[in-house]
Amino acid sequence: MDLEKIRGAAERVARSEGLEIVDVEWKVGKQRFLRVYIDKVPGGGETANSPKPTAVMSDAAGEMGATHVAQDPYPKISHSDCERVSKQLSVILDVEELIPGQGYVLEVSSPGMDRALKRPADFERFAGRLAKISTSEPVGEAKFFEGRLAGFADGKVRMELKGKEARTVEVPLEAIRKANLVVEF
Repeated sequence: MDLEKIRGAAERVARSEGLEIVDVEWKVGKQRFLRVYIDKVPGGGETANSPKPTAVMSDAAGEMGATHVAQDPYPKISHSDCERVSKQLSVILDVEELIPGQGYVLEVSSPGMDRALKRPADFERFAGRLAKISTSEPVGEAKFFEGRLAGFADGKVRMELKGKEARTVEVPLEAIRKANLVVEF
């Protein structure tokens, strides 16, 4: 089985829906699972099937003013987004025979609020958000970091750490074992 061909098929479907592929996983246990994580394209418009968020402004006298389109900086994946991608991808996987053998479960979902961060673009997109990073070997004297993402440059993730004394660290991308956003309320 060629996971890159499957990823390519998933990316074609996602692009046609105004979405992007975050990750593709193949897991074998009691059943065979293909998990595809989708997200809205950062800075992209809404898809044709999505409602447009709007807010009506009023002045102090209660008079209605101009309509303002409010863009969510972190647009959400809907159940219908997952359903559309699942239906289209399932057909392609079967027609192109990209998964050999009998039976598998296809799951299409959002990456979640505590989404994994893997690509340089992820660290740039979520600058300002709280994240946890663990490394395969110590960076400085630590292998675990929690703080605000401050972007990505020169192959390194910048992170602002709080503590006894606030400081900024730079973690080489190749040293990162796992990185996730932290849910904030």
